[in-house]
Amino acid sequence: MQKIDIFDTTLRDGEQTAGVNLNVLEKLEIAKQLERLGVDIMEAGFPASSKGDFQAVKTIAETIKNSSVTGLARANKRDIDAAWEALKNSEEPRIHIFLATSPIHMTYKLKMTPDEVLESAVSAVKYAKQKFSVVQWSAEDACRSDKWFLVKIITEVIKAGASVINVPDTVGYRSPQEYGGLFAFLRNNVPNIGNVKLSAHCHDDLGMAVANSLAAIENGAAQVEGTINGIGERAGNSAIEEIAVALHIRNDHYQAETRLKLNEIKKTSQLISKLTGMVVPGNKAVVGENAFAHESGIHQDGVLKEASTYEIITPELIGVSSNRLVLGKHSGRHAVKNKIKALGFELSEDKLNEVFDAFKALTDKKKEITEDDLFDILTEKQTETKDMKKYELESLQLQYGTNNIQTATVAVTAPDGTYIEEAATGAGSVEAIYNTIERIVAEPLELVDYQIKSIGGGRDALAEVHVKAIYDGVESGGRGSAQDVLEASAKAYLNAVNRSIVNESMVKQKVNL
Repeated sequence: MQKIDIFDTTLRDGEQTAGVNLNVLEKLEIAKQLERLGVDIMEAGFPASSKGDFQAVKTIAETIKNSSVTGLARANKRDIDAAWEALKNSEEPRIHIFLATSPIHMTYKLKMTPDEVLESAVSAVKYAKQKFSVVQWSAEDACRSDKWFLVKIITEVIKAGASVINVPDTVGYRSPQEYGGLFAFLRNNVPNIGNVKLSAHCHDDLGMAVANSLAAIENGAAQVEGTINGIGERAGNSAIEEIAVALHIRNDHYQAETRLKLNEIKKTSQLISKLTGMVVPGNKAVVGENAFAHESGIHQDGVLKEASTYEIITPELIGVSSNRLVLGKHSGRHAVKNKIKALGFELSEDKLNEVFDAFKALTDKKKEITEDDLFDILTEKQTETKDMKKYELESLQLQYGTNNIQTATVAVTAPDGTYIEEAATGAGSVEAIYNTIERIVAEPLELVDYQIKSIGGGRDALAEVHVKAIYDGVESGGRGSAQDVLEASAKAYLNAVNRSIVNESMVKQKVNL
C-alpha cells in the first residue's frame, strides 16, 4: 500500500470561502480536531496577509504536536520571513511557497517574463530553505501552463531545495485523464523528480476535484490537498473526507491509504460546518444527512436484508454511531464529562463548569439532550474566553399579529457593561428584531444572508440560525441557537457583531488561550 499524505487547507483555502471569517479561537478548535482526525499537514493560514492570520498560524503552530503545520507565502522575502516568525516554534517548520506559471497569470497578474518567474521561484526557495526544514513549492495555475516550462521550473526549484512540488488545478479546468496525464508527464520528464513528493491540489469548478485528486494518486502523487466538506473559493476544493473514504473502500483499485482516523470524519465535518456557517447539503457524499438514508422501497428492503446491497460505506466507518447516549435533567456532572470526552473535546475545569451550567439550563427547557445539542454547547463555549467584551442578549419581546405592524423590543448588555434597550418595527418579526439591534450596536450593521435549520428532531429541537452581516464595513458570520427561532435569530445577529469585535481585539493583543 502506498502511503498518501493528507494536506488539509481548510484553515487557509477553506476560509477563503465567501462569507467565512474565523477568529483565532475558532481556528484553534478546528486545528485540534484536524489533529485528532490525523491529517499529516495542516495549512493554518497566510501569515503575511494580516495580523489576525499571523496570530492564528503562530498559535496553532505552537499548539499542534501530531500534525505538521504550514503557512502560505508568496515568492518574496517578506512573506517568507513572516511565515518563519509564525511557524518557527512548530514541531516541523515547513512553508508553502506559490508562484503562477501560466501565460495568462504571468502576463496579466504578475507582469513578468517566464525567465523572471523562474528566477523569482528559485530565489524564494533558496531563501526559505535557509530557515525551513521542509519547503513546498506550488506552480499556481499549473494546469494552464506550458508543460515544458513546468519541467524547466520544477527542475530548478528542486535543485534549489524544494522537498514537495505541488501541481494545482487552480481553476478546476482539467479532466481526470488530463490531470493524471500531467503527473505522468512530469514524472517522465523532470530529471530530479525522484527527490521530491508530488502533490495534487484541485478545485471543483467543473465538479471533478475529487476525481482529479484520485487520478493524480494513480499517476504518482504522494500527497493530496483539500478541505473538509470541500469548502473553498468559488465552487470549493477537493473534499478530504471523500478522497480518504474512496481510498479505503477501493483500496483494491488504488492500492493506497492515508493515516486518517475515519471515525473522526463526521465530527470534523459537523464542527467545521457549524463554525463556518457552511451548511452541508443533505446529498453530500460521505457526510451528508442523506448519505445513509434510503427512501425507495426496493432499497429499504435490500438494506434490511443485507446492508451491503445498497451501502458501500457503513455509518460507523465515519463516526455516525447508532448508539447515541441521551442525557437529561437528572444526568450528573460525571456523565456529562464522560460524554464530552467521548465527543473528543478536552476542557479545562473552568470550561467544564461553563458547559455543565449551559447543559443544566437547557435541561429546564428540553426533556432529552442529544449529542447534537451537547455538541452545539461545546463548540460555543470552546470558542469563547472569559474576558471577551461583547453584546449579551438580556431580553426579547415581540408584538405580533397578522394585521398589525411587527414590533420588537430588545435589551442587551453592551461590551462596556451598560444596559441598552431599544424598540423598532419591521415587515416581519425577524426584520423587527434586526432593525432594533441595528439601533443598539455602535457601528453600521447590515444583514447579507440568513439561514435557519433545526438541531436534531422533534417539537422541542433547538433552532440554529446562521447569518452573514457587514459590521463596521467588514463582513462577518454569526450563529445562534435556542428553542425559539426568534431568540436564535437575535443571538445570531449579535454574534456576528461580537465576532467582529473579537477579531479586531485578537489582532491587537495575543489572546490567553
